[in-house]
Amino acid sequence: MSQILKFKKTLLKVGMSAALGLACTANVALAKPVGDFALLDQDGYFHHMAWYDDHKAIAFLVQVNGSEQTRGAIGAFAELKARYEGQGIEFMMLNPLGQDRASVKSAHNGYGVDIPVLIDDAQIIAEAMGIQSSGQVFLYNPSSFETVFQGPVTGLEAALNEVIAGTAVSNPMMAMADADVPQTAASNSSVSYSKEVAPILAENCASCHRAGGIAPFAMDSHGMVQGWSPMIREVLMTKRMPPGQIDPHVGEFANDYVLAAEDQRKIIHWIEAGAKNDGDTDPLAELQWPETKWAYGEPDLIVKVPQQTIPATGVLDYITVAVPIELEEDRWVKATQYVAGDRTVLHHTLNALVGPGEIPRNFLGGGDPNAARITAYIPGAGPLREPENTGGLLKAGSTLGLQLHYTTMGKETVDNSEIGIWFYPEGEVPSERMSGRCACIFPREWTNIPPYAKDFEQTMAITLEADAYIYGFTPHMHFRGKRMRFAAHYPDGRVEELINIANYNYNWQMEYRLSEPMLVPAGTQIVATGAFDNSAQNKANPDPARDVPWGDQSWDEMFFGQVYWKYKDQSRFASN
Repeated sequence: MSQILKFKKTLLKVGMSAALGLACTANVALAKPVGDFALLDQDGYFHHMAWYDDHKAIAFLVQVNGSEQTRGAIGAFAELKARYEGQGIEFMMLNPLGQDRASVKSAHNGYGVDIPVLIDDAQIIAEAMGIQSSGQVFLYNPSSFETVFQGPVTGLEAALNEVIAGTAVSNPMMAMADADVPQTAASNSSVSYSKEVAPILAENCASCHRAGGIAPFAMDSHGMVQGWSPMIREVLMTKRMPPGQIDPHVGEFANDYVLAAEDQRKIIHWIEAGAKNDGDTDPLAELQWPETKWAYGEPDLIVKVPQQTIPATGVLDYITVAVPIELEEDRWVKATQYVAGDRTVLHHTLNALVGPGEIPRNFLGGGDPNAARITAYIPGAGPLREPENTGGLLKAGSTLGLQLHYTTMGKETVDNSEIGIWFYPEGEVPSERMSGRCACIFPREWTNIPPYAKDFEQTMAITLEADAYIYGFTPHMHFRGKRMRFAAHYPDGRVEELINIANYNYNWQMEYRLSEPMLVPAGTQIVATGAFDNSAQNKANPDPARDVPWGDQSWDEMFFGQVYWKYKDQSRFASN
C-alpha cells in the first residue's frame, strides 16, 4: 500500500510540475531528480550533498564570473543566509561553467561574503539541475536529492518559509530574465559506447573491475556496464569513484585517480541516453589481463609471511612477526610488492627492515636511506617501484619485522600473504637513494578530537635539512579522517600548496607520486594539515559522542603525513 501511495504522489508531483511548466514558458520542469553529488569549492574543500542531510534544504545561488545578475543577487542571498542558516538551511553558490578556480576565487573575494562557491568542472550538475541563468537560485533537498524551487532570489524567502514549515513549495518555478548558461544535454545521444565510453572504462576502471580484481563487479562486457550504469552515474556524481582521487587543481601527479571532466560528461551522457551499444564488437569483452599476480613478472625473491588464522568475530590486537629473509649475498632492490593472502581481513601492515646485527627500530620508516625499501600493504596502494637508478641495499642475514592489522569479517579465514622482491642485476649498484620522513602526530603531541566535532584540524611539520626533490605523499588517518593537505613553507616566506587530499577515505590510502619531482631548498618546512569529522554526519564514525584519543585501532585516531624525497646532493651516500 505504501508503494502505491508513493507512486500516486510521484504522478501528482509530475503532473503539477508539467502544469507549472506550461504556465512558465521560460523554465524547465522539475520532475527529473538531480541525484546526490559532490563538488570542490573555490578553496578546494569537498562538499558532499548527502553529508548535509541533517539540513532541511541547501540554497544555491548560480555564480558566473563577471555576471551582473550574480552580483545583483548576492546581497539579498547573503541577507537571507544571515536570517535562515540557523533554521536548517545551508547556503552555497554554484559555478555551472567549470570556470578556472583562481578566477572564481578572485571573483568570490570581491563579493565580500562568506559563502563557498562550488565549481562544477564537468558541468554535469548544472545539467542535472537544469541551470539556466547566473543569479538563479535553487533549493535542493539533501535527503531526496531533488530541487524544490528554482527562480530569482526575490522568490526564495517564500520558498524557504514553506520548506521550514514542512509544507510543499507553492510556487516551485519562477521565470528568470535571461538564460545565459549554455545547455549541453542535447549531445547525450551522440556519445558512442564502442568508440568513447568503453575506451575510457578500459583505461580508468577495468584494471580493478575485472575477474579476480579488487572491485565488486567486472566491467567485462557492455551488458555488465549497462546493468550497473545507475550506480556508475551515482559514484561519478559523488566522486566516490575512481577511488582515492585528489584535487586536480593542485600539483601534477602520475596517479591522481581523477577522471577527466570531458570523460565524466561522456559517460554520464551515455548513461542518460540509455547506455546503448552502438558497435558490432565489444571492446570491454576483448580486454586481456596478465595471469600472474605479480606486477613485474616473477619476483627474484618471494618472502612468505607467516600464516595467520583470523577468527570470524572479535577485535584483534596488532600482530607482530619477524621474518628472516633468505638471501645468500647483499642485493640492491629495484621493486617490491605485497600480495595479501586474504584482503577481506588484512587491513594494512607496517614493516621495519633490520640488518644483521642491528637493533630493531619502529615501524614508521625514516631509518637508513641506504637500506632497501620493502613496501607495506595499504588499502588501494600498488607495488613500489623505485625511480630509475635509485634503490636500497638488502643485506644477507636481514630480518623483516612486520606489524599486521586484521579485521574480522564474519567467518574464520586464513591469510597467507607474500612479498615479492625484484633486484638490480648482480654487480649493478644504483647511484641514488630515496629518503623521507613522516609529519606524524604521536601520543605526546596529540589533542583529543572533541565529541560531535565536524571539522577538527590538527597540523604537523617537518623540515628538510638540504636541497631535495619531493617525490610523493601518503596520508594516513582512521574512520574520522576527513582531509589532508600538504604545503611547502619556503625559507623566504612563500607558501605553496603541494597536494590536497580533499576527500580522505580510510579504505583507500594511496601514495601519490608527482609527475615530475619538485625541487625545494634547504630549510623548507613541509606542513601537513588534516581534519577529522567526529559528527553523526560521518557515516563511518563508530561513536560521535566520544572524545577520541590517539590509538592503533581504527575507532581511535592517527595522523601520519608521509613525505618522500631525494636529496639533490647524493654524495652523502657515496660510500655505500
